[in-house]
Parts: sequence; C-alpha cells; structure tokens
Amino acid sequence: MKPTRRQFLFGAGATGLAAAAAGFYTWRIEPHWLEIVRRPLPVRGLPAALAGKTLAQISDIHVGPRVDDDYVVSVFERVAALRPDIVVLTGDLVSHHDGMFEQMERVYSRFPRGRLATVGIPGNHDYGYGWSQAETAERVVAVAREIGITMLRNEIFEIAGLQIIGLDDLWAKRFAPWTAFAAFNDGRPAIALSHNPDTADLPVWDGFEGWILSGHTHGGQCKAPFLPPPLLPVRNRLYTRGEFALSGSRRLYVNRGVGHLLPVRFNVRPEVTLFELVS
Repeated sequence: MKPTRRQFLFGAGATGLAAAAAGFYTWRIEPHWLEIVRRPLPVRGLPAALAGKTLAQISDIHVGPRVDDDYVVSVFERVAALRPDIVVLTGDLVSHHDGMFEQMERVYSRFPRGRLATVGIPGNHDYGYGWSQAETAERVVAVAREIGITMLRNEIFEIAGLQIIGLDDLWAKRFAPWTAFAAFNDGRPAIALSHNPDTADLPVWDGFEGWILSGHTHGGQCKAPFLPPPLLPVRNRLYTRGEFALSGSRRLYVNRGVGHLLPVRFNVRPEVTLFELVS
C-alpha cells in the first residue's frame, strides 16, 4: 500500500530532524565531550618509587581558531584536578595561524603540571605550513618550555629511574631515534613518546622493550559503527586508536587527542588517558 501524502511528509520531516540532530551532535557535542580513559601501564623493571603513580597523556590539542579556548582550558582544569604525578604531551600543541604564539601563551598558561614531571614532544603541526618551518617549531618549543613543559627532541629525560625517550616528528623529517638512543640504557625501564604511530614500524627500536605513546590520528575523528574511519593520516591503517601489540616486546598506545582540525567528531570522543604505572 502506498503511503499517504501525510505519511510521506511526516517521514520526510522525521528524517530531516534526525539528520539535523546528528549534525548538531557531530559538530557541537562530541568534539567537546572529553573522555578520561583510565588504564594500567605495566613497565618492566618499574622503580618501586613509581609504582601506583599516575601518568596523564594529553595529545593533539591544536590550539588555534578551530578549537575553542574555553574547552581547552576546561580540559586542562579536569586533568589538573586528577593530580597526575607525570604529564606527557605527545605533539600538535597548536594549529598554525596568525597570532598563534600569543594565543598559545594565553591558553597554555593553564596547562596542568605533573607533581613529578611535565614532558612533551613536538608534532607535525608544530612545524607550521608543510611541516617545514623549523623556526616555528623552535618558538612553539620555547613557549612550552617557558611555562614549565620539558620539551624533548630526540632526547631522554629521567624521572625517578624511569627513562622517557622523547622523539621529534616524523613528517617534519626531524625524527632521529639514533640520537636519542645513544644515551639509552636498555637494562633500565623506559617508555617512549612519538607523535606519529607509523614510527613504531620503523627498524629503529633494537633494545627497546616497552610502551610507545602516540597521537596524531585523532582516532579518525569520525567513524561509522563497525567500519574503519574514512580518513586516517597514517600509512599503517591499523593504528587508529587504543592499544596495539608490536614485535620485540613493545606495545603502542594511540591517544585520540583533545582537539581537532575540523570541528567534527562522531563515535570518536576526544580523550585524555590516565595511566597507572604498575610493575
């Protein structure tokens, strides 16, 4: 039986309302609906002094014209309220734009500090247009250091016996693990920070057994149920979000990020990860 004109109009109206509601949710709700993901981070040989301590991973904040400053500050306040012992920032502090350094100074003045340490690395967007503006990255790093973030660029920073290996960005052609690993002691506990998860597949990890904490993907930002995200800025498209087992007793964790490039998210809420360090 054919639907009546009234039934047709009612169905069309309901479909339009559903589409409008979904669009509003994708645009205005989920991009700011932060999830605090709590999970253990087992570290081989973890010093007893760090057992039970917390490590907060924040990634891909993208301070700039497309991410609301008040939202970012509210994220920083939520993380600070968790009183993490260590805070790590895994790249893409900003999106390049006019006035970015003034905005960065204003927003990052509220960045949460770890009780033991606050450590970060650059991402590709911190290198400006074409990921090629070294002077832009230098200034981003300088601003971050001024407000108390220890920025690592192919360097190792030690916290109570735990080595944190901070690697520079792959797309900016500044990824130089041989420089960082020159000071690495493979007999002692370590974790690595590397913005782009594709770096986990490169043959540069000999002797490293532990976690690599990454970001970069935003989890794909939009993902239909049961389907992979249509846009994913990695060569290895398995690396969407969450935990992955790797060769050589390594594990990878890909954080979904706080910010966005386009102000839309669907089925991929922004994330801050709160790890508990365990032996």
